[in-house]
Amino acid sequence: MSDFILPDIGEGIVECELVKWLVSEGDMIEEDQPVAEVMTDKALVEIPASYKGRVTRLYYKEGEIARVHEPLFKLVAEGEEGESAEQGEKAEADEKAEQSEKAEEPKPAASGTSPAGQRIPASPAVRRLVREQDLNLADIPGSGKDGRVLKADIQDYLEHGADAPAAATEPSRPRRPAAGQQQTRVEPIRGMQAAMAKHMASAAATIPHFIYSEEIDVTDLLALRALLKPEAEAAGSRLTLMPFIMKAMALAVQQYPVLNSQLSDDVTEIHYLPQCNIGMAVDSKSGLIVPNVKAVESLTLLEIADEVARLTEAARSGRVSQEDLRGGTITISNIGALGGTYAAPIINAPEVAIVALGRTQKLPRFDANGAVTERAIMTVSWAGDHRIIDGGTIARFCNRWKGYLEEPQSMLLHMG
Repeated sequence: MSDFILPDIGEGIVECELVKWLVSEGDMIEEDQPVAEVMTDKALVEIPASYKGRVTRLYYKEGEIARVHEPLFKLVAEGEEGESAEQGEKAEADEKAEQSEKAEEPKPAASGTSPAGQRIPASPAVRRLVREQDLNLADIPGSGKDGRVLKADIQDYLEHGADAPAAATEPSRPRRPAAGQQQTRVEPIRGMQAAMAKHMASAAATIPHFIYSEEIDVTDLLALRALLKPEAEAAGSRLTLMPFIMKAMALAVQQYPVLNSQLSDDVTEIHYLPQCNIGMAVDSKSGLIVPNVKAVESLTLLEIADEVARLTEAARSGRVSQEDLRGGTITISNIGALGGTYAAPIINAPEVAIVALGRTQKLPRFDANGAVTERAIMTVSWAGDHRIIDGGTIARFCNRWKGYLEEPQSMLLHMG
C-alpha cells in the first residue's frame, strides 16, 4: 500500500483544484487510467494512475486544493492485496476513528461550546466571523435549527448585544434578513480565473497602453467567404472570418515585426519573434483563456480554420493543452461575437499588442460616385505597448492589415 503523489502538471504550478474524481474508494484501476481531473491556472488536466491496483483512500474532496508532490490518493498495488493490505486498511480505519473521536471531544467555550461543554452548531464561515469580531460563540443566541448560530445572529448581536432574539423565543418562525442585511455570497477565486485576475492586473499596472480604433469594410471579405464556404465544408472545415483575419495579420506583421515582438525583462532589448503565433481569447466555462495558432504565416486558410475550430472546442470544454497555451506572440479578442462595437483590450503580456474585434454591422456609406450604399462594417480596437510601439507604427500596421481585409484578393500576392 502506498500513496500516489501528485506529479508536476506544468512549469511553476505548485497547487491545483481537484475538480472531479473519476474513481471511488474501493475501485480497481489500470495503469495509465485517468483517476482525477484537476484545474491549474491554465487548463483542466487529467491525472493518470502510475500502476494497476485498488484505490483505498481519496485524500481530497472535489473543490479542494491539492498540492503538487503531495499524496493525492492511496493505492494498493496489484499483488499487495494480502495481509499487508488488510493491515494497512485496519490502520486507516483506526486513524479515521481516532480523528472522529478527537472531533467529538468537547472544546473550550471560547472556541464554540456552551458552558455545559456542548458544541454549539455553526458553520466554519460563522466561526471565522466570530473570531474576526473577537466574540464568544456561546454568548450569541442562535436562530437556526437546534440553536445553530447564523451570520444574521452575529449581526443582531453586534447591533443589540445580549438582547438579540434567541432561537427558543420564536422556534417556528423562519428568519428573513431585513432590507440591507442580506448575506453576501463569497466564492474563492481559483484556477484560470485567479490566473487571469493576477495577469491582467499586472499587465494593466506595468504596461502603458496605447489605444487605436478603426473601422474595416468587410463586405468583399464576406462575399469571398460565402464563395469559398461550400468548398471548405466539402473538405470538412468550417470557414469563418477568423482565418482570413489571422492570415492578414501574419502578412502585415512581416512588414511591421515590432507588433510580433517581446521586451526583455529589464526593458533593454526587443526580441523579434520568428513565428506569428496568434492567440484568440476564448470565454470558456473555466474563465478567459488564450490558446494560440502556431506559425500562422506558414498555414493555409483551411489549416488555420481547422486549428481555430480545434482550439475553440478544447477551450470551451476546459481541455486545452499546455502547449496550445504557450508561445503566443499577438492576440485577437473577438468580443464582437457577444456584442459591442469598441473596446479597450488589455495586452496579454509578454506580448506587445492585442486587437478587439467589434460586431459587424450593416451601415450606410458613400461609394466612389457619392451614392449611399449598404456596407458591412467591422470595428476594431488595438492596444499597443507604448514603450516600443508609437501611434504612427500601429496606425500604419493597422492600415496594411485593413487593406488585406478590405481587398482580400490582394493577400494572394504575398502568400508563400
